[in-house]
Amino acid sequence: MKKLFALLTLVCVLLPVAAQQQQAEPQHKLLEFQMALLKRGLEAISDWETSDLRKRHHEYAYSLLDADKAMIAGPIKDDPELLGVYIFRTKSADEARAWVMADPAVAAGHFTVEMHPWWSEDVMKKTTTPQKMMTAYLAFLVRGDKWTPEKTPQTEAIQKAHLANIQKLADQKKLVVAGPFGDNGTLRGIFVFRVDSIEEARQLAATDPAVQAGRLALQIHPWIVPEGILP
Repeated sequence: MKKLFALLTLVCVLLPVAAQQQQAEPQHKLLEFQMALLKRGLEAISDWETSDLRKRHHEYAYSLLDADKAMIAGPIKDDPELLGVYIFRTKSADEARAWVMADPAVAAGHFTVEMHPWWSEDVMKKTTTPQKMMTAYLAFLVRGDKWTPEKTPQTEAIQKAHLANIQKLADQKKLVVAGPFGDNGTLRGIFVFRVDSIEEARQLAATDPAVQAGRLALQIHPWIVPEGILP
């Protein structure tokens, strides 16, 4: 738990300064990985669920997991545009892009790809049963309506309360993975919840003081991932 809290503390500190992460690797346990968001492509097929392309996509994803190139991968089920997520075990954007572009469903145009550098401790495990799936809840932290990069007594107070809330969620073992993006865009980071429902994930996310203050907002999705990977 101390390890997770140390990570989460770094997440909160690093979110406002994500642009600096591109310049030099920070001197702590966070490592750089690459995240690929699979979005609906121009050549998306209507019979995806029963198609041979879906089968070949799954086989390719399993091969990346087996080769330890992908840390985790899985579909998003509630969004017509964001269809899946890969997290790759490399800090090279070019290497990660080559891996994802070789996915048959990407090559065929069913998916288009959005790449982001992402920082986290190396907490995900290699599964021996990649085809046995479970549902986690992936929350993207995005800039809220009241987002500002300036540091003020008010933002520092929100940050302190934000950290305390993260500690509580970590202690409850509800929040199992977190980390900031490194490209200083609208996406600030992710939380991964291991809970029983999306309603519970939303309730937990709503307790975040930074969300309540409007500095951050969350987009939460059910994420179908291989069992045994998440801590």
